[in-house]
Amino acid sequence: MVPNIRPDPRLGINFCGLDFGTPLVLLSGCVGFGEEYTRIHGFSNREAGAICLKGTTLVPRLGNAPHRICETPSGMINAIGLQNPGVDRVIRDILPNLNFSETRFIANVSGSSIEEYYEVTRRFDDSPIDAIEINISCPNVKEGGVAFGNDVRMSAQVVAACRRATRKPLITKLSPNQTDIMANARACLEAGSDAFAAINTLMGMAIDSENRIPVIGNNQGGLSGPAIKPIALLKVHQVYQVCRYHGVPIIGQGGITSAVDALEFLIAGATAVGIGTALFYDPLILHKINQGILDYLDRHDLDSVAQVTGSLRLHDQPLPSCCFESV
Repeated sequence: MVPNIRPDPRLGINFCGLDFGTPLVLLSGCVGFGEEYTRIHGFSNREAGAICLKGTTLVPRLGNAPHRICETPSGMINAIGLQNPGVDRVIRDILPNLNFSETRFIANVSGSSIEEYYEVTRRFDDSPIDAIEINISCPNVKEGGVAFGNDVRMSAQVVAACRRATRKPLITKLSPNQTDIMANARACLEAGSDAFAAINTLMGMAIDSENRIPVIGNNQGGLSGPAIKPIALLKVHQVYQVCRYHGVPIIGQGGITSAVDALEFLIAGATAVGIGTALFYDPLILHKINQGILDYLDRHDLDSVAQVTGSLRLHDQPLPSCCFESV
């Protein structure tokens, strides 16, 4: 059993004016509405700096038909379909049972229209929630199902609407399924985003060859896990170029399963790191990652994890990515 103690102060970070006890964030959809860790006897949420609650919509949703999850090589595909009880029940029945003295709690807002994003955000604004994450990867039903997060203009419109609805810190969860993530980050920043989460899942498919059908009931879903880590690292580094001079923090996420993975994201520019798929096979992995980060700080004579953020030293004259020939 992991000891139920407060993390080492060197792990503490400041995120949009909020003090996080550690840089680790439990990602939306991986720990329900924040109560799952506390079901383990003698364990608390203190190993996490923050917890993102399950995606929440204006009205209850039953989610997609099964199968909703399948394992893939070095990853996992999921298509849950935003199953949730609706924002009013989350605020009335779930939030009062969360221990806000242990960690920070971040609401995750989803919607199929700008109006829905605004209304869900407005209701969370009048709640004890610490911050609000906007999942802009949802499809816009008014625009033929095009995901908000894959269009710069629509992304900015969602952020602007949510900004009008709340004074709480606003975190925009960026999609990797777009042409230029830096352009999208700039637009969301100008629209009022206080922080970013990068990245959301990539779209993928798994096929049952014997029956010649998709494994996932929704036909396709979001790919997460170690398979997407190199892509996520690059996207975090790119978004950091937009954020670095504005003091805008990033939650780096995508395939983190060890302290080394977490440190790579911090070095690339993340202020905090999100843990998701790894929790499915090692629910107590947070303690191992926190300890690994502390060991790194000791080895490199660093006083805090904040000193690691954005410390990447790029090669001065990198070769073009297409140049593989020997000289």
